[in-house]
Amino acid sequence: MAKSDAAVKDPATKGKLKLIIVIVVALLLAIGVSVGATWYFMHSAQSKPVAAVDAAPVGKQPAIFEAMAPAFVANYNQNGRQRYMQVSITMQGRNQADLEALKVHMPVIRNNLVMLFSAQDFATLASPVGQEMLRQKATASVQEVAQKELGKVVIEQLLFTNFVLQ
Repeated sequence: MAKSDAAVKDPATKGKLKLIIVIVVALLLAIGVSVGATWYFMHSAQSKPVAAVDAAPVGKQPAIFEAMAPAFVANYNQNGRQRYMQVSITMQGRNQADLEALKVHMPVIRNNLVMLFSAQDFATLASPVGQEMLRQKATASVQEVAQKELGKVVIEQLLFTNFVLQ
């Protein structure tokens, strides 16, 4: 019993426990924000007038993939150490004309994505869950620009075709 009391009173153990709790809360918050943003954009896309839905062709159109070149390179500090991330992204949409219209706004999209990537934590990105959360956040960011500039969500999702952490 004395050993377990001593372990609980150890300041290093308390610090590690607090760090773990903060990381778990941050991950849950990020997941919640991602789900909320996805729901918001999907809900706003569904609230379009019925006439616009009737004008759409019957059935689902084939997917169109558009690569965003060049690859994104972001750097950030992790515990005083310089870290780098390289991400190649492909956009998935259904309408070529909408994708072409979105290309006009590519500088804004690239800026938003670079800022998003630079703000990430290395430990989070090292896990598949962290990478998926980042992909969802990036998708929401591009959908937000498309909604603002074109009035509709053009991109279904962003796909990471290459993801390198150093």
